[in-house]
Amino acid sequence: MLLERGTIGWFVPHIPEAEPQRLLRTTQRLSRENERLQEENERLRQKVADSEKQIADLEKRIADLERQLAGRMKDSTNSSKPPSSDGPAAARRAKPARCRGRRKPGGQPGHPGRHRELVPPEGVDQTISVLPSNCGHCGRPLPQQIEQVSTVGRVHRHQVTELPPMRAEITEYQCHKVACPHCGQGTRAELPAEVQAPFGPRLAGLVAYLTVGLRIPRRGVEQLLETALGIKISLGSTQKLVEQTSEALAATCQELEQQLPKEPVLNIDETGWRDRGERRWLWALVAASFVFFTVAAKRSSEVLIHLLGTVFAGVLCSDRFAAYFKYHKGRAQLCWTHLKRDLLGILEFARTTEAERFCRNALALTARLFRLWHRLRGGGLDRAELLKKSIPLQQRFFRLCEQHLDSADHEVRVLATALFQHCDRLFAFLEYPGVEPTNNAAERALRHAVIWRKGSFGNQSEKGEVATARLLTVARTCVMQRRNTLEFLSDSVQRHRAGQPALSLLQR
Repeated sequence: MLLERGTIGWFVPHIPEAEPQRLLRTTQRLSRENERLQEENERLRQKVADSEKQIADLEKRIADLERQLAGRMKDSTNSSKPPSSDGPAAARRAKPARCRGRRKPGGQPGHPGRHRELVPPEGVDQTISVLPSNCGHCGRPLPQQIEQVSTVGRVHRHQVTELPPMRAEITEYQCHKVACPHCGQGTRAELPAEVQAPFGPRLAGLVAYLTVGLRIPRRGVEQLLETALGIKISLGSTQKLVEQTSEALAATCQELEQQLPKEPVLNIDETGWRDRGERRWLWALVAASFVFFTVAAKRSSEVLIHLLGTVFAGVLCSDRFAAYFKYHKGRAQLCWTHLKRDLLGILEFARTTEAERFCRNALALTARLFRLWHRLRGGGLDRAELLKKSIPLQQRFFRLCEQHLDSADHEVRVLATALFQHCDRLFAFLEYPGVEPTNNAAERALRHAVIWRKGSFGNQSEKGEVATARLLTVARTCVMQRRNTLEFLSDSVQRHRAGQPALSLLQR
């Protein structure tokens, strides 16, 4: 390296002319590399952001699918779904564990035997004496006439119940035209009003009973009448007999409808129905001694206002459907069975410890409360003691709901909020006699109708809707009152045809 003479200190080196160009090229290359890395970094950042968004979307989709799966896995045991919605593919119901022993099925030693009681002699239609043909000791022949033998000991009685040969009774009414001895003109007699129909009241009542009481389709009724009774009847005639029976029950059902607002306690529930393929709702209102059905186009509080008036003074027992909250602001009882199913459903599909703790605590309080209720039902506790012992349980239940109003679990938060807002509607059964803690009475009343719906697919006319409601009302009320449904239907048709007042189902 060359140094300049006469300078003091360090000498500036001589840089060749090609060196700045090389440094410039290096700087440009590093700049391009930096830009490329920045672009790659930005691309990776965007890719990470897209991946995070995709992961969030997938997590949301997984959560939605898990909720859908949980909803499909829910049945009548862990949700408010009715048993009719379970279907044959539903999970087998868990039965309470029992101690398995060596006991064989059937009657156990010492079990009192069950046998068919003999009908008293005055109720026997025919008596046949059976005599031995030969002596069991000496072998000689014995007389075969009861008057010629001498009997010893008591008679062994054996009864056989059999149907008589069934044949329809046909009565012909001949209306003669009688000539007047004074004017010579002929006058034909008119049929009595009660026999103008081609089929009698007992047959009309039987057709209605087979239809609504036994849920036999119209064609099945037609075949049964022809096979068992030899009555040839058309499909249209069976429908007319059902409609005539419905007309005969109009006043009876109207009396029950007018009694509804006066009842101290009513259980109410509704289920889907069909009319010519369109959506309808079948409502069931259960009082202490009767059931009332109606088919409505809506599932709203307007139906309750129409049936019970603007204000119902009694205790209304129902599930947590919004229409009942909107209509009734007075005393009410919510169904604990629905509440228990909801708690079991949340517990079964719980994803958080908080949800499990809430459900287990609520179920434990429910079990303790119902143990007190069963003691009252069994006579081991009076109502004053029941109220005193249940107050701490009510307070704990209220606090439990209050603690979970802001729960992170959506289902727990919704249920706790609903129970907190309507906590006063959970304990009416403790205070008011005649109020049950569940809505099983209304659900049992609807069960028969739901099974009928599965075979009939609803109605095909407004007149059919009215007939359905009236026949169900009378049939289920007769079952509740332990009355003969067939006799009531037949007598109602007979009185209607004769112009007599309708029978009543109100127990005075």
